[in-house]
Amino acid sequence: QVQLQESGPGLVKPSQTLPLTCTLSGGSITTSYYYWSWIRQPPGKGLEWMGGIAYDGSTYYSPSLKSHTSISRDTSKNQFSLQLSSVTPEDTAVYYCARGVAGTNEYDYWGQGAQVTVSS
Repeated sequence: QVQLQESGPGLVKPSQTLPLTCTLSGGSITTSYYYWSWIRQPPGKGLEWMGGIAYDGSTYYSPSLKSHTSISRDTSKNQFSLQLSSVTPEDTAVYYCARGVAGTNEYDYWGQGAQVTVSS
């Protein structure tokens, strides 16, 4: 059974960097044909894809967030991480990690989500 779990600070101050980690169990982040994404949902808004990292380690970013987003992985811990720099209150959202199937826009497994608030 594949399970994803987000972890990170619930509260971040403006201008700081938000670090989030997603831990995978029941599978491997290096399994072919899957990619691992970060998706967020601000209050009252829809889902926004932020970026992801593929099974081979290649990374992909939303053009609108690329300048202050970094995604990496630790294969020894079966984790992948997001760093969002220079956060503002507009980055307040529920952050999800999810598994996507290569060649599709489908996500078959999601974490439960991590609420992050940006406030001084």
